[in-house]
Amino acid sequence: MKEYKTITEISGPLVFAEVDKPIGYDEMVEIETADGEIRRGQVLESEDGLVAIQVFEGTSGIDKNAFVRFQGETLKMKLTEDLLGRVLSGSGEPIDGGPAIEPEKREDIVGAAINPYAREYPEEFIQTGVSAIDGMNTLVRGQKLPIFSGSGLPHNELALQIARQASVPEEEAGGEGSEFAVIFGAMGITAEEANEFMDDFERTGALERSVVFMNLADDPAVERTVTPRMALTTAEYLAFEKDYHVLVILTDMTNYCEALREIGAAREEVPGRRGYPGYMYTDLAQLYERAGRIQGSDGSVTQIPILTMPGDDDTHPIPDLTGYITEGQIYVDRDLNSQGVQPPVNVLPSLSRLMDDGIGEGLTREDHADVSDQMYAAYAEGEDLRDLVNIVGREALSERDNKYLDFADEFESEFVDQGFDTNRDIGETLDIGWDLLSNFPKEELNRIDEELIADYYREEATEEEATAD
Repeated sequence: MKEYKTITEISGPLVFAEVDKPIGYDEMVEIETADGEIRRGQVLESEDGLVAIQVFEGTSGIDKNAFVRFQGETLKMKLTEDLLGRVLSGSGEPIDGGPAIEPEKREDIVGAAINPYAREYPEEFIQTGVSAIDGMNTLVRGQKLPIFSGSGLPHNELALQIARQASVPEEEAGGEGSEFAVIFGAMGITAEEANEFMDDFERTGALERSVVFMNLADDPAVERTVTPRMALTTAEYLAFEKDYHVLVILTDMTNYCEALREIGAAREEVPGRRGYPGYMYTDLAQLYERAGRIQGSDGSVTQIPILTMPGDDDTHPIPDLTGYITEGQIYVDRDLNSQGVQPPVNVLPSLSRLMDDGIGEGLTREDHADVSDQMYAAYAEGEDLRDLVNIVGREALSERDNKYLDFADEFESEFVDQGFDTNRDIGETLDIGWDLLSNFPKEELNRIDEELIADYYREEATEEEATAD
């Protein structure tokens, strides 16, 4: 292994060095400082006679007297089933005080794209235990469904709730099939948030079936670009070689994109929209498209990336590009949060594009699609009437309008608001929906099949209301 002492420039997280032979893109590098400290890095750019190296541990303490050694291979993740229950740094090193990782194999973290022809269409229901997701925006195995949130909102609590509660009820009922695992990739979070995550994982026992990657806010930004790739490489190994159903939760993608912008600025690239790199769409797609199912494999990779929208602006490049690539989004709403609704999910702008294929008889329940459609319509009408009430007052509304207004309030307080510790199965979620819809006369339920109304409509709900009147 040849050593170079040819560093010409240090700029932010980048080190530039002269070389006398071709160096491969993404090749791993060791940099030894004058006092003997070893730093790891990766080749970001390679031209004739000059390479740009991004240093994972930061460039402070590196000067032109440092030695540069090129490893001749790209960054690889050590993989074994024993990773379950472990806590790793953002670059894949154990930080839980446990033994060193004895890998079964080592895989390149960039990963190979799934051949579209080999993909199997996602259509099996994943139960998160959260009514606003299961009932109205159902998550399907192999889907990528991001959570759009804002700073100061409880998206981390929602992520932890999903990590604790997520299950595949179809296979649990059969008593067979693949095991369920959670990969949790945290990027740029504070030490306080990291402690909350770890306390929750350990308290609830969720750590046993999880692999946690932690990149803290004071860790180098360069490491942040590696963390999601480490997490997804681990997920693909567990899913496609060990037949696990893997749920990957990545938080916070905004911090990841900020790291891309920082590195782009250090490389003096021509910036794109709002200073982010022009290739950010491609970069995000390389991550999000690693979700899916493959024909002939029992396992699956499902992604829930979480991003905080700067200024709650969903036209910002990060949520905008994410929405193009992913199959829907879950909106965490500031107004609902201020009213004390937990989790504060706003179902109206939320969407799961694969929901229709993952629900219904044999998957969830035969009334699921109709109940969801009817609740959407009723809640949307109730929301419109709230605006009207602000102008004309409630007394000016008809009895029918008042029912829709009451439904909107009850939908938020009884269906959406369940707390972060309540785990509802899909049957319980749909039953609550019927309890709310049964306050309407049957003729108002024009989106539900008459046979389903005959089976599920709660007559006593309307009778109790009539008695109260």
